[in-house]
Amino acid sequence: MNVPSDVEDLLRELAPQVLGTLARRWGDFDAAEDAVQEALIAAARHWSADGIPAQPRGWLLQTASRRMVDQWRSDTARRDREVRVASEPSAGGAAQDDDTLTVLFLCCHPVLSPTSAIALTLRAVGGLTTAEIARAFLVPEATMAQRISRAKQRVAGERFSMPSPDERADRLRSVLRVLYLMFNEGYTGSAGDDLTRVDLSDEAIRLARLVQAADDDPEVAGLLALVLLTDARRPARTDASGTPVTLADQDRGLWDHARVAEGTALLDGAIGRGAVGEYQLQAAIAAIHDRARSADATDWPQILALYELLERMTGSPVVTLNRAVATAMVHGPAVGLAVLDGVDGTLPRVDQLKAHLHELAGDHELALTHYRRAAGRATNVAERRYLDAQVARLAGGSA
Repeated sequence: MNVPSDVEDLLRELAPQVLGTLARRWGDFDAAEDAVQEALIAAARHWSADGIPAQPRGWLLQTASRRMVDQWRSDTARRDREVRVASEPSAGGAAQDDDTLTVLFLCCHPVLSPTSAIALTLRAVGGLTTAEIARAFLVPEATMAQRISRAKQRVAGERFSMPSPDERADRLRSVLRVLYLMFNEGYTGSAGDDLTRVDLSDEAIRLARLVQAADDDPEVAGLLALVLLTDARRPARTDASGTPVTLADQDRGLWDHARVAEGTALLDGAIGRGAVGEYQLQAAIAAIHDRARSADATDWPQILALYELLERMTGSPVVTLNRAVATAMVHGPAVGLAVLDGVDGTLPRVDQLKAHLHELAGDHELALTHYRRAAGRATNVAERRYLDAQVARLAGGSA
């Protein structure tokens, strides 16, 4: 079913609001979420054909409420519940409170794994169907349905409200982590035919904007700055065939300079307002790349210094991979390769980075070996196509 973009955007905005109202009224997040999903499907069908109603939120709330009543009528305790519901305002007179952030914080509960939290967030806050989420993660719909169901059951007993001040900092870190992972999966898909999943990265940016508007925390601003500065390069990341283009070879005139300006302003406003966190550091690195007029003009010594600080802060092996590249650009490929010697060889991108650095060092034979290994491990079709092209280029040159 083809859903008009204005209908899709509105449903995505209204989904968490309606879910919040139902969860608060009925006290059952699991059932409320199922009812909202059915209402969203019905709305997509009817609104695409008949147009958006005058009161779309009320339409969704009434439809979802009917689904809730139908679900609960078969329950042995329906009389008590119906009495409880009868004392509540009617669906049409529901308060217009926006519970989007409350739903987001609940979906990002620390008891959930990052994968489960992302899936639940995409469904409950992003308004995506289980089938759409399953396609995004390239798993069967039944598998994703079970994953989401288990996630809902784990948070079902939690009180539907924003975290207390004492809990908020810990929950906020979980929220930022989920949004960061969601954006990364959209920006470079772990699998699939295309390099990117624009709907996932756009949804992460939308949710990051909501959190930033409600929470004056420098790390929230840092995350939003990071995703904007990174996403600004998206128009130049692939060629006409969808094959990835390296950062050094991208046409920087195609970058979204409005996003660069917005991200830079957010970063400048966040830094200096307290302890600098990991997202601000990553945004600062992204800003250096985006400000450089060319790849040759990139301030690699400053990037290396920031990666060294970020590595000490996080201990992340992914950061170590990036530090190796920066080290190679400052001190030469041999020194960068020495950094990679201490990295787990099974991590994504290790072989690709080794191939690149060996090629810079002039060792085309080792570069070819690592490009072949990287291509064999690639799960994203677009990335594999790029790596296969590197193999063909080096193999042809050595023939």
